[in-house]
Amino acid sequence: MRLLLAEDDRPLRTAIARGLREAGYEVEQASTGTSAMALAEAGGFGAIVLDVLLPGASGVEVCRAVRERGDRVPILMLTALDAVEHRIAGLDAGADDYLTKPFDFGELLARLRALTRRSTDALTPVVTVGELVIDTERHTVRRGDRAITLTATEFAFLLLLARHAGKVVSRAELMTQVWDDHRATYSNIIDVYASRIRKKIDDGESVAMFATMRGTGFILQVPAVVSDTPRAPRRRLHRRPDTI
Repeated sequence: MRLLLAEDDRPLRTAIARGLREAGYEVEQASTGTSAMALAEAGGFGAIVLDVLLPGASGVEVCRAVRERGDRVPILMLTALDAVEHRIAGLDAGADDYLTKPFDFGELLARLRALTRRSTDALTPVVTVGELVIDTERHTVRRGDRAITLTATEFAFLLLLARHAGKVVSRAELMTQVWDDHRATYSNIIDVYASRIRKKIDDGESVAMFATMRGTGFILQVPAVVSDTPRAPRRRLHRRPDTI
């Protein structure tokens, strides 16, 4: 995912950018509000991390300009610990969240993941895998005519698999995306939730969708489509005897 990072404190901006790149993000940097506004206008960002006090144009002005163009990109504002009025101004301008300085970098990553998840859910409110239908707005799940009741964590677990249907989702990715924990990769909590979801999704069904890939992760399998159209009978080819 491509991020825009606007921060005028060069050492802090460099440190944040390095950490974001190590976390797998592509980062564009801006040191002024003017340059941040120009980059944001070009678009193509999955999220924006925006300091409130920027030279040229404030972060609040940049945020307001982005929203006035109708751009709904997630915006995370960085503010000083005691600057309550700046946090209020940023939220009123259209920011999605704020983080006060000094902050733990792990919290920055967690907030970005939460913002981008909500943004993705807003773009694709209904996710369908075979006969499994997940409504992210109503937080409902159905398999065929059967309603499935899930807890919030079970829902997030299943939704992540559904968004990557047919592909293995690793345990590390599940801990990061569902539990916002990038350290406890081998926690058995994953197996507990996997067992619960498997029962709710597959019990009583003729075709299993939820599968464990031992030592790797989990996968939501896309059921094969079986055609009801009968095949045309195969024609026999009669070879004529070779003539000499």
